[in-house]
Amino acid sequence: MKKKSVTKILLSVMVLLVSVAFCACGSNKSTESSETGNSSSEKTTESAADGTQSDAANSDTSCFTVGLSQEISSLDPHEDTDAGTRSVLFNVFEGLVKPTTDGDVTPAVASDYTISDDAKTYTFTLRDGITFQDGNPVTVEDIKYSLERSAEMDGESSALSVISDIKIVDDKTIELTLSEANSEFIYNLTIAILEQANDAEQATNPIGTGPFKVKKFAEGQYLELEKYDGYWNQDLDCVTSAKFKFIADAQAAFLELQGGTIDMLLYLTNDQVQALNSDYNVVESTMMLIHGLFLNNSYEPLQDVRVRQALNYAIDRDAINEFLFNGKSKIIQTHGYPMITAWYNADTEGTYTYDVEKAKELLTEAGYGDGFDLEITVPSNYSQHIQTAEIIAEQLAAVGVNVTINQVEWSAWLSDVYQGRDYQSTVIGFDISSQAPSTWYKRYYTESSNDFTNFSNPEYDELYGQALATVDKDQKHEIYNKLQQILTDEAASVFIEDPANLIALNKKYTGYQTYAVSAIDLSLIKLAQ
Repeated sequence: MKKKSVTKILLSVMVLLVSVAFCACGSNKSTESSETGNSSSEKTTESAADGTQSDAANSDTSCFTVGLSQEISSLDPHEDTDAGTRSVLFNVFEGLVKPTTDGDVTPAVASDYTISDDAKTYTFTLRDGITFQDGNPVTVEDIKYSLERSAEMDGESSALSVISDIKIVDDKTIELTLSEANSEFIYNLTIAILEQANDAEQATNPIGTGPFKVKKFAEGQYLELEKYDGYWNQDLDCVTSAKFKFIADAQAAFLELQGGTIDMLLYLTNDQVQALNSDYNVVESTMMLIHGLFLNNSYEPLQDVRVRQALNYAIDRDAINEFLFNGKSKIIQTHGYPMITAWYNADTEGTYTYDVEKAKELLTEAGYGDGFDLEITVPSNYSQHIQTAEIIAEQLAAVGVNVTINQVEWSAWLSDVYQGRDYQSTVIGFDISSQAPSTWYKRYYTESSNDFTNFSNPEYDELYGQALATVDKDQKHEIYNKLQQILTDEAASVFIEDPANLIALNKKYTGYQTYAVSAIDLSLIKLAQ
């Protein structure tokens, strides 16, 4: 048996810069909203316009306030949640293990774990004295319940579907047996451990084991959290209360930042950074995001690889980067995260140069010399996506592609585009919902429920199956490199960049750090001295 060894093997050379994706859809389930919490939290229809709650909270300098561009999609962590929701719930819920800032995982609800040499048996020891935020002790029965509940809610697409048996060894030990070897499985066990006794109220009375508990949820307005005094790590020196304020309009959010009613805002433009006053520090990072023009490969013109390749040649990635992020983003040409060097194929870079004539030549060969119509669907609450689509529309016009932009609400994007696959193309970004690379590339596996681009390639499917079964690190790296190369060569979509992430943080506070996964970790935030 080897203790906590797989994480060191898989991610030892990672250099991770960021966590939260400005618009991602990294999970496999659907999204819903919910109510209330375990202390005094309650759903409210109170108008944000009267300002009572907001002003009261912000008059207390210990209440750290973050502006978010979209509201929480669910307070049930086993529901499918977007990156923004996951970044908030990171503070409330924990799994057997939890992510670290350097891309590894560390014990959380479990105090320790071992992995068998064949990577089929994972054994966990429950942390001594750990409790839920209502004061009740966590049990191994709660762990078993949580894993089974998450797997059932996810269905066949669940990352936990590989579990063939969950065995309670004793009141401190639980053993997971996998149906097949999976050396990456530890990364899936960040799934929240919930209290079985709270089964009927998981979405309306959220109770986790994390350092913060829900105090109040005003749907569409804000979520208030307070530090949980019974948290297992008593060494935390951080803020005692926090508010996540939902502000859909990016300019309105920036005005609130300048006015001091919020303390932190992500995804600033370069112009906004230049306009900031001296009350704020700016953290520069990347979003750890695959940002691009994602193509529905079943739309007739896009069924031809030459058409998809033509779009890759016709889009000037550098111009998009310069316009939106002052040239600070990392240009990509595959579905890969450049900062995670252990799993990134840098050889894909430079495959498609900006070449209008080459694009026209390929379109002519494919029978679209006169161009074709292409609709780009974008969620209306993300200015970066809208601006990117507008730039792309101008660039594609040069090769005869007539673009129309269809702005839709976020909920409609999720239901119609991501789940319904009813679209032609879309500008969106995908974050790292799981640190396991296999989850990133499942998105293009033919039989995957979240292959929303309808990409299908027999060689890719065969290699993906090999990757899951491979325990050897070097072989696994080689396979993932091949998968990324196929996505590039076949032009599965137009992969553009890992965008720059400019984060404003009020100088009253310090300690913010970025993660590879979506996380705004309040346990690191404290008042500056």
